[in-house]
Amino acid sequence: MSPEGRGIASGHTSGADHGWGDPHPAGAGGDTFRILHVSTGNVCRSPITERLTRHALAHRLGGIPAGDLIVESAGTWGHEGAPMEANAAAVLADFGADATGFMGRELLDEHVIRADLVLTATRDHRAQVISMGHSAGLRTFTLKEFTRLVRAIDPATLPPLDDGVAERARALVRAAAALRGWLLAPSPDADEVYDPYGAPITFFRSIGDEINQALDPVVTALTGVSPPR
Repeated sequence: MSPEGRGIASGHTSGADHGWGDPHPAGAGGDTFRILHVSTGNVCRSPITERLTRHALAHRLGGIPAGDLIVESAGTWGHEGAPMEANAAAVLADFGADATGFMGRELLDEHVIRADLVLTATRDHRAQVISMGHSAGLRTFTLKEFTRLVRAIDPATLPPLDDGVAERARALVRAAAALRGWLLAPSPDADEVYDPYGAPITFFRSIGDEINQALDPVVTALTGVSPPR
């Protein structure tokens, strides 16, 4: 399995050297921060978002210690053990990201419990995560909602990267949650990433571009590192 392989789904420790996998079993403690991406089947949108997030973090952080930053995904009707859709893998290849070793998962209570930040494809997914309980409301957002809130946060108010990515990430989530009631979506559709399942590669690529653009300010805020231009 590649360095960008799945973390807790298989119990493997792939990616542990860079914090993208799962170097600690559940309940082992340590200064970890888990980002959980959620869609429906966990074969299209959330795999694309998971692997693009890992890819962007690896490139932004480079040799700077990442700490234990874990990025994973699941689906509310997840196809357990299934590979991602071929078109989703093709989109990742377009961005230079790695689809190797991915396996779909059904969203479970334990995934929500362990997550420090849950980013969903749609408002319905967000509602489903929150309905599971586990005090998930303040740390669950749609991806585009979180992007909108992050854009309004002054990065100077966040802890420096020297304090650790996990500490900075927790502060970012708290700040976004505090802004949620003040910065509303301009339209009901503004916070949605639509499902490309069964669509041609051109639609998958448009969704990939949409996800990548939404992730850019999030990764910048998490790391304090702007993307290369």
